[in-house]
Amino acid sequence: MNGGATSALAPSAEPARPWWKGAVIYQIYPRSFADSNGDGVGDLPGITARLDHVASLGVDAIWISPFFTSPMRDFGYDVADFRGVDPVFGTLADFDALAARAHALGLKLVIDQVWSHCSDQHPWFVESRQDRTNPKADWFTWADPKPDGSPPNNWQSVFGGPAWTWDARRRQYYLHNFLPEQPDLNFHAPAVQEAILDVARFWLERGVDGFRLDAINFLMCDPALTDNPPAPDNGAPRTRSYDYQLHIHNQSQPEVVDFLERVRALTDSLGGRFTVAEIGGLDGLGEMQSFTRGDRRLNSAYGFDFLYADRLTPELVKGAVAQWPDDGVTGWPSWTFSNHDAPRALSRWASGSDLPGCQRMMTLLLMCLRGNVFLYQGEELGLTQVEVPFDRLRDPEAIRNWPLTLSRDGARTPMPWSADAPHAGFSRVEPWLPIGADHHALAVDRQAADPASLLAFTRAAIALRQGHEALRTGRIKLLDATEGMLAFEREDKDERLLCVFNLGEAAARWSSSEGWTLLLRSREETDDPWALPPASGLVASRAA
Repeated sequence: MNGGATSALAPSAEPARPWWKGAVIYQIYPRSFADSNGDGVGDLPGITARLDHVASLGVDAIWISPFFTSPMRDFGYDVADFRGVDPVFGTLADFDALAARAHALGLKLVIDQVWSHCSDQHPWFVESRQDRTNPKADWFTWADPKPDGSPPNNWQSVFGGPAWTWDARRRQYYLHNFLPEQPDLNFHAPAVQEAILDVARFWLERGVDGFRLDAINFLMCDPALTDNPPAPDNGAPRTRSYDYQLHIHNQSQPEVVDFLERVRALTDSLGGRFTVAEIGGLDGLGEMQSFTRGDRRLNSAYGFDFLYADRLTPELVKGAVAQWPDDGVTGWPSWTFSNHDAPRALSRWASGSDLPGCQRMMTLLLMCLRGNVFLYQGEELGLTQVEVPFDRLRDPEAIRNWPLTLSRDGARTPMPWSADAPHAGFSRVEPWLPIGADHHALAVDRQAADPASLLAFTRAAIALRQGHEALRTGRIKLLDATEGMLAFEREDKDERLLCVFNLGEAAARWSSSEGWTLLLRSREETDDPWALPPASGLVASRAA
């Protein structure tokens, strides 16, 4: 196992199945996981101290959201040093200790890489903006104004307002698809590609097992800076100027895949490394499949099908599954129900008062899907979305668009570790975001002592997936079912598994049970093992 700052630039023997294929990956948002030094903000030593909890879940890997040097205008997604650890999170030595501990526990380590843009305080941008002739003059997307002084085209930023900011030193505009403090790197420049590949090597040498590539479809724009066309009105609320355009020129250029093939060549040369793309937007599916097609591009793509859905329905799941056929050509998907950017799924999908029962069903369903699965910190506890008052908001997008844009802060609140401790054991002082009023009762220590808890069930559901190759990598076959029911089979060469879920509001029963042996139910409060109350599920097996 790798540990510390081990030099890992040597290929290792590949197992029959890559470790990441079908893996369960636990996402850690470092600001909110565990505070070790009493400043109210989570940090790397805090993560290291709590990794036993993560390992006890039975997951394969952890994914840590950005911890790099940053002014924190977008809480780490504005990177000022791609090779540095921000002091609020610790030091490189702390990162090495975390990597060593993770590997000692059998956990792979995946980290975010934010390559499409950086902070305006990054030395690369500081140099680039000085004049038009310096060595890094073309490392960012600069453009002259129109004759009237206005921006060069109509592109809008994700966070609202023009995607261009004027810089008096160069008397030009620079492109930023997000905040003005996040200038976009120019990946059409060969030197930029080389610099970023060097960044990737730096972290791989420190024992990193994979990268989640943030907003990777924003890597390049149309060099001609063609105006985006207007988006048709589909009736959905538009809270940002960004929502009024089709984003076909400021992102998603065909040359992106050429760079991704260079990334894959690097990771493949080392053996056992993993890359997963984060791709949003109206054509997200097409890009996800393009970026993962064949064996020369990325290993997987991170699906958005469930992250913003307001209801969990059979049609939603079947539609998502059908988009990734097991045809030997289409890539390998990754699924998640919640993350640091989306409202917690439990608060979006749960009906009635039995939140733990709903979360059990959701966890079991996630573990049965074909692809990799990402579990967001706190899902194993049943954490709900927190209503963060305006005076406590930290999310720049929510503050800019208040009250029409739902704050991401409500999904980023601190993990509760000790039910009776001040600040739920997350910190010795008031945390950077408030802890949910109902979260103390869901703390790790309280659930760890209860064999009937959601935490215990989450461990059982993950163990079920880990113990059956049919769930990790097997084929999936959707079955006919009555209204509100979702049913499918997962099959490997030696075994078939039946997965049935009641997503409707009425009780139901699965009648085609002959020959099947029950493995796990999300609810046990019925004498009939094949009865399915609302928001429940079961998994059964038989020989293939």
